[in-house]
Amino acid sequence: MEKQRGFKVLLVDDEDVFREATARQLTVRGFNVLTANCGEAALPLVQNENPEVVVLDQEMPGMHGSETFVEIKKINPLVEVIMLTGNTSVENAIELMQKGTFDYLMKPVDINELLYKIEDAYTRKKLNEKQQQDASL
Repeated sequence: MEKQRGFKVLLVDDEDVFREATARQLTVRGFNVLTANCGEAALPLVQNENPEVVVLDQEMPGMHGSETFVEIKKINPLVEVIMLTGNTSVENAIELMQKGTFDYLMKPVDINELLYKIEDAYTRKKLNEKQQQDASL
């Protein structure tokens, strides 16, 4: 029996098969998974559902992944974002890492690697929240 992790992960990807299969894999492993098929659909979920970690596809129709990332950080600066891409330049990945993405993974992504990154991102979010809380005391 997998442990119940209990924190929210928002999975944003326009590829239905990938999004649904990955959501199932994460749910089975105890995550509370929200999904969106585009950046525009992800923003109200970030606003209203307060996920701890967002797994965000870079290449999507409509609002591009990097634009979505910027908007997510405006809504919730402490949420951690893991970017996924099938094809991107190293420069693009470096630029997004400098803007504050937690990590950048290439598709097809290994589910165990993704799980590890999500756990790490959640740990960093909790540390950042604690530092912010301690700083305000």
